[in-house]
Amino acid sequence: MQKSEGSIMESLIYQIMLMAVAAFVLVAVLLIVYTSWRNGISPMPSPASVRRTVVAALRKLPSRGIMVEAGSGWGTLALQAGRARKGWRIIGIENSVIPMWISFLAAKLNNQTNVSFIKDDLYTYCYRDVDTVVCYLYPGAMRRLSIILRSQLTPGAHIISVCFALQDWEPEQVITCRDMYRTKVYIYAA
Repeated sequence: MQKSEGSIMESLIYQIMLMAVAAFVLVAVLLIVYTSWRNGISPMPSPASVRRTVVAALRKLPSRGIMVEAGSGWGTLALQAGRARKGWRIIGIENSVIPMWISFLAAKLNNQTNVSFIKDDLYTYCYRDVDTVVCYLYPGAMRRLSIILRSQLTPGAHIISVCFALQDWEPEQVITCRDMYRTKVYIYAA
């Protein structure tokens, strides 16, 4: 029994679409791997218990309402902060394209108009008008960012760092999360 021309064409279109999706996924994975290699770490989602702890700390801080998440990764922390602090402007900075776009789409799908994500370098971003910086980075990034934040943040601004302390800064408070790792959240005043 012979296949009809329409059936062969449908099969060919299906195979082409499947190959296109596979190529897209491969390119996306390669972009994430390349950016992770360049950054020295891959984008990591914040655990739910850590996000709750950070949001609780944000609620206690005085703020004009401008928060930046330096290295926002998949956007989970910035999105939860945006839901909790609707009057604030939340900006996620990420240099890995795929996580940044997923974060951007999640904010749009959830109609979170107070949360935005930008593709930028957290070491060249200007923090002068920011009154709260949240970061979940690794020690090398924290050392670099420490110098930048010390020179740019205005008195009264706050920094919330998940897991890793800022070198040469004295925290106002250290909160231990109730997760299995007993993750520490450091709160600093500029």
